[in-house]
Amino acid sequence: MNTQPSVFAQIMAFLPLPEFRKCVRRYRGDYRVRKFSCLDQFFCLAFAQLTYRESLRDIVSCLKAVKSRLYHMGIRGRVSRNNLANANEARDWRIYADFAKVLIAEARRLYRDEDIGLELKDTIYAFDSTTIDLCLSLFPWARFRKRKGAIKLHTLLDLKGSIPTFIHITEGKTHDVRILDDLPLEPGSFYILDRGYLDFSRLYTFHQNQAFFVIRAKSNLQSRRISSQPVDKTLGLTSDQRIALTGLKSKADYPDAIRRVRFYDRENDRYLTFLTNNFLLPALTIAKLYKLRWEVELFFRWIKQNLRIKSFYGTSENAVRTQIWVAITVYALVAIIKKKLDLKVPLYTFLQILSIMAFEKTPLNQLFTETNDHESMAVDRNQLLLFNL
Repeated sequence: MNTQPSVFAQIMAFLPLPEFRKCVRRYRGDYRVRKFSCLDQFFCLAFAQLTYRESLRDIVSCLKAVKSRLYHMGIRGRVSRNNLANANEARDWRIYADFAKVLIAEARRLYRDEDIGLELKDTIYAFDSTTIDLCLSLFPWARFRKRKGAIKLHTLLDLKGSIPTFIHITEGKTHDVRILDDLPLEPGSFYILDRGYLDFSRLYTFHQNQAFFVIRAKSNLQSRRISSQPVDKTLGLTSDQRIALTGLKSKADYPDAIRRVRFYDRENDRYLTFLTNNFLLPALTIAKLYKLRWEVELFFRWIKQNLRIKSFYGTSENAVRTQIWVAITVYALVAIIKKKLDLKVPLYTFLQILSIMAFEKTPLNQLFTETNDHESMAVDRNQLLLFNL
């Protein structure tokens, strides 16, 4: 008799369940619940993420097909479309948000020594947002335009391991720059921002909190040069200057000097101008830091292609937030497992294997060490960059 737990059960065994129960108690998630607990709901939604289920009916049909195995997968309650739908509508989404933060903290600890190609000991973050389109008639709370609904996923990504450390979900019409007010600022850390976040009053808040920003300048920037440093133009650098803002509003919003680094991007034949409040790093390092911002774009692309956050299992705001946070939890969990087991397969391949082997009883180490033909799987080159270490 094979007593080995299923692949899905082995994956879920890495969860810190005492922490999950603390989150449930914090928001009274299981108050007066008898048949379908928050843990049952989480396992069902995690199964949906790992196996690419598209709807509630899809989830329930697959789980009912292996009804005899549900207990050993950790699902104790009665799985039905009605139970799962009601749980998504009624159980507080903050349970899953808080639990995701527990896993994110563990993943960051595991990946804190990862090499990102720069000799910097400081934490480096990239911040950006992505829009997820929704049908306004089904999601009337997610107003974006007159006839279109959407939500925005604002994400602060720790570039050591590509771990999302701060996630804020808003309706689509929320302006990106407003979320800078909610960012947790760590002294000595670097925050890489696109020029859409160029707001000097908010950037001065970074400066006052001793956090460093690197951001692209807009073409209409009003400033005067205070001093210049020599640069090696063979590296693509064109200037390294200390400037003062001269616009009436910008000067009032940011009264101190700013560093301006200009760089010629030979690959794309364009000139880029970066602003930062760090005056110590070499100019080329500032340019390389901004190049790392592309990692957050890859993160958004990856989760949209490989996790279920574009089609939702419920239409309420609570159901949508719950699904997104469970998806982030699964992302962090897979990153933790990959690191702890020292698996060399790309994250994309990892999930592809899990999606078809969830009910098998093969040990995880054996499952991935026996998978050698990774190159045969057609995949966008960019998808391999996340956790392809």
